[in-house]
Amino acid sequence: MHRILQPEGWAKPAGYANGVSARGRMIFVAGQVGWTKEAKFESDDLVDQIRQALTNIVEVLACDGAKPEHVASMTWYFRDKRDYLARLREIGEVYREIMGRHFPAMTAVEVSALIEDRAKVEIQATAVTAD
Repeated sequence: MHRILQPEGWAKPAGYANGVSARGRMIFVAGQVGWTKEAKFESDDLVDQIRQALTNIVEVLACDGAKPEHVASMTWYFRDKRDYLARLREIGEVYREIMGRHFPAMTAVEVSALIEDRAKVEIQATAVTAD
């Protein structure tokens, strides 16, 4: 259903795909922050918030029968690039725990603020499932 697009001669990306081709029914998941279903933050730690945001994405996908492996694209918005880079190992572990070894096309951006003041990260996802 998904095909990874990797131009010949390019260095292999680590933890994401350069491109993904997919055909089917699309599911758009709005940016998810690291709060619970009650819209409450349980932690101000970046990795904890990533765990919760990814869990939120998986729960939204499940509403329409989709799974993490259906995600074709993600955009991650971080408040602190240095915190993100310093914690890549932990972030990778949490990612694999929630999303598995599926690595869609991803973009990471540092932003000056997010709408929710306590949010350290916001993650948006697009999934594609069979028609």
